Amino acid sequence: MRNMKPNTPLISVVIPVYKAENCLDELYRRLVQALETITHNFEIVLVEDYGGDRSWEIIGYLSRQDARVKGIQFSRNFGQHYGITAGLDHCDGDWVVVMDCDLQDRPEDITRLYTKAQEGYDVVLARRGRRQDPPLKRLTSWLFYKVFSYLAEIEYDAQTGNFRIMSRKVVKNLRNMREQLRFFGGLVQWLGFPTASIDVEHAERFEGASTYTFAKLWKLAMETIIAYSDKPLRLAVRFGFLMALLAFCYGLYILVLSKFYSIPIMGWTSLIVSLYFIGGIIISILGIIGIYLGKTFDESKKRPLYIIRRMTFDEND
Repeated sequence: MRNMKPNTPLISVVIPVYKAENCLDELYRRLVQALETITHNFEIVLVEDYGGDRSWEIIGYLSRQDARVKGIQFSRNFGQHYGITAGLDHCDGDWVVVMDCDLQDRPEDITRLYTKAQEGYDVVLARRGRRQDPPLKRLTSWLFYKVFSYLAEIEYDAQTGNFRIMSRKVVKNLRNMREQLRFFGGLVQWLGFPTASIDVEHAERFEGASTYTFAKLWKLAMETIIAYSDKPLRLAVRFGFLMALLAFCYGLYILVLSKFYSIPIMGWTSLIVSLYFIGGIIISILGIIGIYLGKTFDESKKRPLYIIRRMTFDEND
C-alpha cells in the first residue's frame, strides 16, 4: 500500500503542454467545471514542454490562483510522451486522467471515463468517433497503428489516443518502466490490466494546428516499432533465407540447363542486377541491425528521461 499524503486527491489530470498559450485558460475552466461534478479533491498537472511561448507564464498564474494546479517546465523540448511520463511521476491521484491540451479531448468526458472505471476496470480508453483531423493526418495515423500492431504483435485500436483514465496501480507500474523510447499507449497496453473503452466525440482543435509534422510522425513510428518489437530483425532473417533459397533454386536450374540440355547461359546483365539487388538487401539488413544497436547503446547510458527546469510546487509537499 502506498504512503498516503494528506488530502491525497481522488483524481489527477496529467496534460503535456506545447505551444498552448491561447487555450490554457479555457482548458482550465472546463476541467474544473467537469471535475467538480465528481469531486472537489483533484489536481491538474500541466507539463510545459518548453515550447517558447507564454504557456509557462499562464501555468504559473493558474497555479498561484488555484493550489490544485501543478506546473512543471522542462529544460528543453523532450516530446509529448516524456511530458506524460513527468506528469505521471509527479501526480498523486487515486485515479489519473491523461489527455491532450488542445481541447480535442473534451474535459466533459472525464466524468464518463471515471464512471466506467468504477465498474472494475483499471484502464478506460476514450475511443474517438469521427476524428476532427485533416485527411492526411487520419491516414498516417491509421497506417501507423496498423503497422505498429503488426510489427509489435499488439492489437492497438487506431481510434484511441492518449485520452484515458487509469488506476493508481497502473500508474505505479508505469513509473517502473524507464526505457528511453516512450510510447505511452503501448506501455499501458503491455501491462495488461483490465481495460474498457467508451465512445467519445472528437472535438475541433481549439486553436492552431497540430505540431506533429509528417517527419515527426515518421520518426515516432520508427522509434516506436524498434522499441517494442524485434520483428523487423526476424523478418530480415526470413527474407535472407528466402533469397538464399531462390538463389539456390536458380543455380540448380542453370546447372540443369547447361549440363543436360547444353544450353549456353548468357547472364551478365541478370548477374549484375542480382548483385545490386542482393547488395541493397544486405545494406538494408545491416541498417536495421545498426538501428537496434544504436537504441541499445542509448539505453545503456542510463540518462534521465527528462530534465525539469522549474516547478510551481514543492515535491516534498
